[in-house]
Amino acid sequence: MTSSARHPLPPLPLLYLDVDGPLIPFGASSDELPDGYPTYGARPDANPLLARLDPALGPRLLALPCELVWATTWMADANAWVAPRIGLPELPVMTWPEPSEDDGPELMHWKTRTLVDHAAGRPFVWVDDEITAADRNWVAAHHPGRALLHRVDPRFGLVPADFATVAAWLSGP
Repeated sequence: MTSSARHPLPPLPLLYLDVDGPLIPFGASSDELPDGYPTYGARPDANPLLARLDPALGPRLLALPCELVWATTWMADANAWVAPRIGLPELPVMTWPEPSEDDGPELMHWKTRTLVDHAAGRPFVWVDDEITAADRNWVAAHHPGRALLHRVDPRFGLVPADFATVAAWLSGP
């Protein structure tokens, strides 16, 4: 028996990935992007914002030592419309619960509790453009594993500095 059979490696950290903001940038002013957003082509019948999907993002995401999971309201459409345009395989998709009265008026994002429940103690990274201090505080108090809640500037989407931050965290203890 090999040592890896006796001591299986722990599962890779999860990386929960939002689409709008991190992968499809929006909201930059004409001063910030005088020539507009770069486009990478899209079929005429597709959502015009899909043209903003940079195909270089897929290989960069796949190079990270983690398990990618869609955490977006695109749900299964992320596999149909986003993944092929950036070179990602079909990924698991988060299923969001119906809103309830128990959600309360907190400043926390509505995805936060569901992501922590899904992670079930596993280390995870959440990449989104709507993460706040309230989310970070709640995760710190309710998730026993390591977690990085990384807010991406929706005007520019994932940029090299974001990848560096996530990669450094993933290579940590």
